[in-house]
Formats: sequence, structure tokens, C-alpha cells
Amino acid sequence: MPDPLPRSEVLFIGGRSGVGKSTAAEALHELLATADVRHAVIEGDVLDLAHPAPHVEHPEAHLAERNLASMWAAYRGLGHHRLVYTNTVSVLEHEQLAAAMGDDPLVTVVLLRAGDDVTSSRLARRSGGVVPEAQLAHSTRTAGRLDTATADTVTRIDTDSMTPTDVAHRLASLTGWLPV
Repeated sequence: MPDPLPRSEVLFIGGRSGVGKSTAAEALHELLATADVRHAVIEGDVLDLAHPAPHVEHPEAHLAERNLASMWAAYRGLGHHRLVYTNTVSVLEHEQLAAAMGDDPLVTVVLLRAGDDVTSSRLARRSGGVVPEAQLAHSTRTAGRLDTATADTVTRIDTDSMTPTDVAHRLASLTGWLPV
């Protein structure tokens, strides 16, 4: 009989648009893959991306949680027990998301932060040009809401002067997933 899988572990990475969540997750993926650490990465922002917005039309649907549960079950079936999950508001919803994983995971939650100038520059690089003022204003409002509403127990990382590799190393140290 094969050994049971270890308890799941999840790293939730949240933050405003343009803060570097996806880039940090990709850099962490490279770091973990290089060290041959088994893991999965899920971009949570797309788990309930539809029109009309499911959370508006059917607030009881909990589509992101349902999709995460399905995806995580598939990864668990393949032997994974570590998950990197990015989503703008995951720092506010990490308890529901962890519960959706179905196996009482060990949870690490991180809010990435960056100033408006750095965020604007990152968004411009991503879009290949100028960032619409409304997009930056929305990102700024989201940053304020996340910083205020996120629990004090959540680790905050200011990424203004950090490279994606720097952020990845910090995330890896918080999870303890890299071999010593």
C-alpha cells in the first residue's frame, strides 16, 4: 500500500493589479522546480472570470472555490501537496479558499505591495504602453482596500525595490519549501 500524501500546503499571494503576483509566482516556480520541489501553481484570477460576472449574478455559486476544489483534487491525484495560488483578493478569502481544497492545508498568506509609480511602470510593461488612468486608479483603490482589510497576521512584502527572484526567495523562506 503506497504512503499517503503529506498534508497539503498552500501559499496564497494577493495584491493589487500590477504588483507582481504572477511574476513572483513564476519566479517561485522556477526556484522550486530547480530544487526539484513538487508543487503546482494556479492563477486564481481566472477561476471565476466570465461574463456576466458569476459573483454578481449568482453570489451563492462560489465558482472560484468550486473550480479550485476540482483543480486541486486533480493535482492531489497526481501526487502534489504544495500549491502556489495567486489572486488579487486571496488575502481576504484565504480561509474559504483553503477550505475548498478539502484537506485542511497548512496556509501561508502574503500581501504583495508596491507604490503607484512602480505599479504604473509594471502595468505599462505588461500592456506594452501607457496605462489608462482608470486602471491605475482602480489598482490604487484596491491596494488601499487590501491593506486596510487584510489581517495583521498576513505577511506584507513591499516589492518596489525587489526583483522577482528576490520576492521568490522571500516567499520560499516563508513557506520553508526549499531544502536546506
